Amino acid sequence: MQWLLQKFEDTHKLAEALDRLKIPYTWHKVLPFVGDLIPEPVVSDPDAIVMFGSYALWRYAQDKQLNPGVFKLRPFVHETAWHPFLLNGSDAFFIALREIPEKLADDGKDWFLRPVDDSKEVAGGVKSATEITRLAEKVLLLDEAEIPNGSLRHDTLLMLTRPARILKEWRLWAVCGKIVTYSLYKEGFRVVYRHEIDDDALEFAQHMVDVNPDYSPAYVLDICRTEEGLKMLETNCINAAGFYAADLMKLASAIDEFSTI
Repeated sequence: MQWLLQKFEDTHKLAEALDRLKIPYTWHKVLPFVGDLIPEPVVSDPDAIVMFGSYALWRYAQDKQLNPGVFKLRPFVHETAWHPFLLNGSDAFFIALREIPEKLADDGKDWFLRPVDDSKEVAGGVKSATEITRLAEKVLLLDEAEIPNGSLRHDTLLMLTRPARILKEWRLWAVCGKIVTYSLYKEGFRVVYRHEIDDDALEFAQHMVDVNPDYSPAYVLDICRTEEGLKMLETNCINAAGFYAADLMKLASAIDEFSTI
């Protein structure tokens, strides 16, 4: 597998793992708005290329027909196999950003907000109805033609759910149907990065992968423990998700072997 890396703190950590595994890679900058790579990579086999860095790399991978390139994902909220396991999945509702000022009641309630697509247009998090409305109004003041790719747009579809009390949160990396590594990243309200996971949480995550085997060859899934038990939070693009305290040797090995599986 040929590895193309965009320089970030996390990709430097990945590069250290690749060095230990004696897997070669090259560094590249992304030309803003255009998406070209600098320097332009010399591709030996377009069907054995993987890219790590910003989510926007998918455009370059698609334009150059690089595989696997970037593992793009379908919106996880549309995956019926996962619906019974989603945190607050039963009371989620979907709304286009342009509809928020008219349809979201400014009643002081808090909502967990995230884009439906795995686009990183806004980070998932809890906001009040007032904050969400103000955010939407700011975007709607902009001419759509002037909004850069990767930013909130008038037609961005958002998911809103009632906030829930979360006791622990983990991130897990799935490659070819198997959980290959994991990291705790939150305990209560404290952000903590430790390479550990409860046994039942690891089993739950593998079950999430097993019940939806055709979702993607490689992706990240976030799960949590609540007062009502284990729940699935979301999925993320494996090429652009933070590594936290994952075992990057295991992750790099699994990805590097992907082309031979």
